[in-house]
Amino acid sequence: MENIISSMRKLYPVSDEAIDLLASNLTEHYFAPKELIMRAEHRYRKTYIIEKGITRSFLLVSKKDITNWFSIEGDFAGGSLDQYRNMPSFENIEALEEVKAYSIPIKILNELYKENIDLANWARVLHQEIFLTMQSLRIDRLNLSAKERYEKLLREYPNICNRVNLGHIASYLGITLPTLSKIRAN
Repeated sequence: MENIISSMRKLYPVSDEAIDLLASNLTEHYFAPKELIMRAEHRYRKTYIIEKGITRSFLLVSKKDITNWFSIEGDFAGGSLDQYRNMPSFENIEALEEVKAYSIPIKILNELYKENIDLANWARVLHQEIFLTMQSLRIDRLNLSAKERYEKLLREYPNICNRVNLGHIASYLGITLPTLSKIRAN
């Protein structure tokens, strides 16, 4: 759980006791590249924390595959409607590499937040960061050129082009693959 612990402590100084409490409630999983971890229209009532590898969240809109999020080492991967509203997820989650992840039932995770202030504070800061990232993505789509969005993605995820299909990157950026190819060629 080295990557998960490191990621947690970058956000909040979580105690060893809190880490042990969380770890005692996790179940280890391995996923192959292209394996669907979660499917849209299903309820899983659990979330995953990525220890190794990368996943993408995507939607099918008018039969078009749209990538809306990447989760890397230390990140959560799960359906937000499933997690927050107890409703079927609107998104699919796919492993893009060999993925080692840990799952935890949402009910247990929420109980841990109630009983451990470190975990609750870490989750608060984590969700703030996710909200700000989502807000930034929306604003970037409105204000930045395709090239600027690509350059920002490379600053945030320096080796993403070595790990992720360029079609998924183009989709995430809201551009076509030929447009991404032109940007990369320059």
